[in-house]
Amino acid sequence: MKIIIMGPPGGGKGTQAEYLRDTLLIPHISTGAIIRKAISEKTPLGLKAEEYIAEGHLVPDDIVIAMVKERLGEEDCRKGYILDGFPRTIPQAEALDEMGVTPDCVLCIDVEDESIVERLSGRRECKDCAASYHVKYNPPQKEGVCDKCGGELILRSDDVPETIRERLKVYHEQTEPLEEFYRAKGLLRMAKGCEELEDTTRNVMRALGVEK
Repeated sequence: MKIIIMGPPGGGKGTQAEYLRDTLLIPHISTGAIIRKAISEKTPLGLKAEEYIAEGHLVPDDIVIAMVKERLGEEDCRKGYILDGFPRTIPQAEALDEMGVTPDCVLCIDVEDESIVERLSGRRECKDCAASYHVKYNPPQKEGVCDKCGGELILRSDDVPETIRERLKVYHEQTEPLEEFYRAKGLLRMAKGCEELEDTTRNVMRALGVEK
C-alpha cells in the first residue's frame, strides 16, 4: 500500500506512520530523512541540496521531488511506503503527479486546533537529560522536576501557544488545501485524531480499510 500521510503539526501523524510501518511492513519515509541520507551518501542530488543548506536556503522543490522519486524507486518500497512530510502544497502535489508518483491513498489525521495547542503547550522537557513529560498526560512526580535526573523541566520555544498557532495558520493556508485536491481524485481518507492514542489508531486503520 502506497500512502501519503498528512495532518496538522502535533496531530500525531508521525506516531501513526510508525505504527503503520510496523503493521504493514512498509517503510516510513520522511523528506527530512531522504535529504539527510542523500547528503551523507554524497549523491548528485545530495550535493546540490547541501549547497542550498550551507547557504541557509531551503532545498528547492524540484530537488526534493527528484529525491523522493529516487527513494521511492528503491527495493524496500516495492510493496508500498508511507510518505510523511511531502507534499506540503498543491504545486508540490502536482509536481509529484507529473513525475509519476501516485499513492493508493492519502491519509489525513483530523485534529482540532485547540486540542493541538493543549497537547503541545503541555509538553515539558528536562533541560539536562531531555526526558519528556506532559503536564496532563504524563506529569512528573514533582511539578517542574525531572523524575530521572532531578533536572528542571522547561517549555521548549516551539511549544509556546503563540508559536503553535502560527504553525497551524501556515498549515491551514498552505497544506490543508491538499485535502480537496486529493478528495477530487478519490484518494483522500480522513481519520479523526482523538485524545487516546489507541482511538486514533483504530480510526486510522478503519479509514485505510485495514482491520486492527
